[in-house]
Amino acid sequence: MDFNGDLGEGAGTDTAIMPLVTSANIACGGHAGNENTMRTAVELAMRNKVAIGAHPGYPDRERFGRVSLEMPPRELVESIRRQLDSLIGIASRLGARVTHVKAHGALYNQSERDETTARTILFGIQAATGGHELVVFAPPGSAMWQEARGMGMRVAREGFVDRTYESDGTLRSRTLAGALITNPAAAAAQALLFVRKGGVSTADGTFLKLEVDTLCVHGDTPGAADIARAVRDTLHRANVKVAPFKP
Repeated sequence: MDFNGDLGEGAGTDTAIMPLVTSANIACGGHAGNENTMRTAVELAMRNKVAIGAHPGYPDRERFGRVSLEMPPRELVESIRRQLDSLIGIASRLGARVTHVKAHGALYNQSERDETTARTILFGIQAATGGHELVVFAPPGSAMWQEARGMGMRVAREGFVDRTYESDGTLRSRTLAGALITNPAAAAAQALLFVRKGGVSTADGTFLKLEVDTLCVHGDTPGAADIARAVRDTLHRANVKVAPFKP
């Protein structure tokens, strides 16, 4: 099982979280991040032998990419390409390689249910240098998962340890109570449920089958470092091998 973190976003948790994850999704200039933060995050990932991924979002720093923007498809494709190429270039100059990509925030949520958005993101990924070789992190069974597979791209199915799920498999809106799981023990229990049972308990108490290849912790979730540590400790005690995703 892979364990990934959304990092390089200015939350101040990268140094604590990076040694605990096996893949890092690094903000690359859209919702957050600049050349300096990308370089720092890549160097930190290299020191900790963590797989490096791009984390493009809507170019909206004011709202941290968590609100959907009405962008013409060509503009969105170019924005994603530019974000990926920025990180790919920095990683290359440091002697590292970007291995995967995961959309951020509203872009991720929109691509979960909307085929057009998913395809637009994928076109942006493919337009980047070496984009065809990147693994796409996506919710299992989502529009992004289906479109990426249909375009011949490799996909890793993703689940979240610090977010509550609705019964339809979508993440509970951040505007609703209980959307975040901030208790480390509860997050670790959700991680173990994904691994052992291939699913998750939803907001209404039902069990939802969701088989995943990678688990995510958000770097800006309150107590994110404690959550990441609890997840790793719990998976270690359960004899679960945690390693970067291999297609």
